[in-house]
Amino acid sequence: MGEGTTSLPPGFHFFPSDQELVVHFLQRKAARLPCRPDIVPTIDLHYCDPWDLNGKALQGGRYWYFFTHRAQNTETANGYWKPIGIEESITSGDISVGLKRTLIFYVGEPPEGMKTNWVMHEYHLLDGVLSSSSSRGSSRRSLKKRSITRIEPNKWVICRVYESSCASQNFHDDGMELSCLDEVFLSLDDLDEVSLPN
Repeated sequence: MGEGTTSLPPGFHFFPSDQELVVHFLQRKAARLPCRPDIVPTIDLHYCDPWDLNGKALQGGRYWYFFTHRAQNTETANGYWKPIGIEESITSGDISVGLKRTLIFYVGEPPEGMKTNWVMHEYHLLDGVLSSSSSRGSSRRSLKKRSITRIEPNKWVICRVYESSCASQNFHDDGMELSCLDEVFLSLDDLDEVSLPN
């Protein structure tokens, strides 16, 4: 798959539910099985700020989707992702298959960063989900699959990133409307004028 391109036919849009992201994409990635169509790219989140996702991640409407390695440290060159709230359970039928964690992007270094409107939903699998879901076929084949999937379940996450709407419209001095990201960068200019003690 090329950067930012998809192999979906014209007119088709990518708007998966939380369950579809976990069951049809993340479980297959963690089990090292092919995803058809193979449209969700893998990105190293440490080298990509949210405003750089266009052309690198799969875009579906106002959302960007990608796989990345699960990590405790979610810092980028210009900021960091901070978890908020509690993890939500993702179910398929009556079975819990994964968890969804919500993170907000902050510009700057932790813990002094400035909150932005960029939101990420990070989905990861529960331990043991792949072992039970891939135990079909012969016992030898089943054992082989289980040994592979024990290694991978928590290595990968699939992410949905979007910029949330501003609560109010904001205007610059010349009357031009500002985006949420513009506001962040303008406020960073104000920080340059502040002198900090050594």
